[in-house]
Amino acid sequence: MLDLNGKNVFITGGTGSFGKAFVKSVLQKYPQVRRLVVFSRDELKQYEMALEFPTEKYPAMRYFIGDIRDAARLDRALEGIDIIVHAAALKQVPTAEYNPFECIKTNILGAQYLIDAALNKGVKKVVALSTDKAAAPINLYGATKLCSDKLFVAANNIKGKRDISFSVVRYGNVMGSRGSVIPFFMNQRKKGVLPITHKDMTRFNISLEEGVDMVLYALENAIGGEIFVPKIPSYKITDVATAIAPDCRQEIVGVRPGEKIHEEMITETDSLNTLETDKHYIIVTNMPFVDNSIEKYIAAYNARRVPEGFSYSSGNNDDWLTVAQIRSLIKEHVDPDFEV
Repeated sequence: MLDLNGKNVFITGGTGSFGKAFVKSVLQKYPQVRRLVVFSRDELKQYEMALEFPTEKYPAMRYFIGDIRDAARLDRALEGIDIIVHAAALKQVPTAEYNPFECIKTNILGAQYLIDAALNKGVKKVVALSTDKAAAPINLYGATKLCSDKLFVAANNIKGKRDISFSVVRYGNVMGSRGSVIPFFMNQRKKGVLPITHKDMTRFNISLEEGVDMVLYALENAIGGEIFVPKIPSYKITDVATAIAPDCRQEIVGVRPGEKIHEEMITETDSLNTLETDKHYIIVTNMPFVDNSIEKYIAAYNARRVPEGFSYSSGNNDDWLTVAQIRSLIKEHVDPDFEV
């Protein structure tokens, strides 16, 4: 059973939506955690987070200014760290398209610098956050996160005799996170019109708390080389608009560059190396020159293979949120004052 009490935990991108939810959960569940290091670039966000989680009340908290592009800073910051959760990324799709190499430096080079530092500093476990956009990517952000996933999975092949594992958690859109569709629609409804990119568009949905729980599951169970994919529901964008503003007109504005009608998390090609449990899918490596046989993962997770040709997208999901369910989830996870 996972026990972070007495451990030194490090989270990159720690001032983001996920980072704050992860910190809150760890402090509640593991009050004796030794150090909980928030590593990020923005001093203002760290200041604001320190007001919410002050070191006087939470002596484990540490706030480190740093950039994962800075290998030397990472090497210093990881001194004595046991566990890393990697949540830092440049993730705005239009920004990445306009500033491609900046996105590459953070999402790919930063990932490798973190891997190198973890190997050098005796870290025991690393879990990196991915995105549904990394499956069959059509935009630069998704492509860089696919590269990042490959780097973390392959890091298990170069660890030598070190007691360390690298794994990935991939999930869909986080309900209410910054830049996501629900806060956007809630701000737009006062105008009386909600812009809809495509009438058939669908997305996966997961709450921040569920995302944190998925990462904690990976920290407890990962043996290395897995990409964990939770089984989560889908919603139609038009249903989200109806749930938030039933009286608003929905105006079709067209699909933006780099945007999919349906998001994927497991492609048909991935099905050859994908396992299924009751609550998760697990994409595993199958390299003949390392001890990463599929049978090892099947035994470890009491899992079964998915059918050949299987794929998992928000459009072919068999779990869908209704308008009423979306409203209830918004009230629970986004805005407690939202009228259901």
